[in-house]
Amino acid sequence: MSPERISATEFDGLDGLDDWRFVLGMIVAEFAMPSFPQGASLVSAIADLAESSAHHPDVQLTYPGVVRVQMTTHAVDGLTILDVDLARAISVAADSLGAEPRPTEVWDLELALDTMDADRIRPFWQAVLGYRADASGNLVDPQRRGPALWFQQMDERVLTATDSTSTSP
Repeated sequence: MSPERISATEFDGLDGLDDWRFVLGMIVAEFAMPSFPQGASLVSAIADLAESSAHHPDVQLTYPGVVRVQMTTHAVDGLTILDVDLARAISVAADSLGAEPRPTEVWDLELALDTMDADRIRPFWQAVLGYRADASGNLVDPQRRGPALWFQQMDERVLTATDSTSTSP
């Protein structure tokens, strides 16, 4: 049985997650360490926690020692208690290693495409970008490097200045 999904609103009401932000269907935290080697120590601690919980986040270490952690439960394509429990454990480990949580530095990029027929054009964009469709039909980079692409349903075509035809004498 898969763990139950947790919504953004439910996540916001949980305790012990001040370091984390709900962004585009996942939770994300960023921790600043005093040095790159100390950042690597935090990554190692996160790897140990992930192995012991059999739940694995995406972790990125950049100079001078910034560790970014992203989590979602792939089995349900969303956030679950597995993510919440591991996030709490990661925050404790980060604190014990002297990390400075930077929740205001957490952000991500998402692109929207206006369309009258998302189902018709989604396969094209999926093939061009090499993305996969999530449960909502949005396209996401399986490597989580590029921005997500979602489709904004239009009711009718909007004409622009380049759409109009001019009649020149």
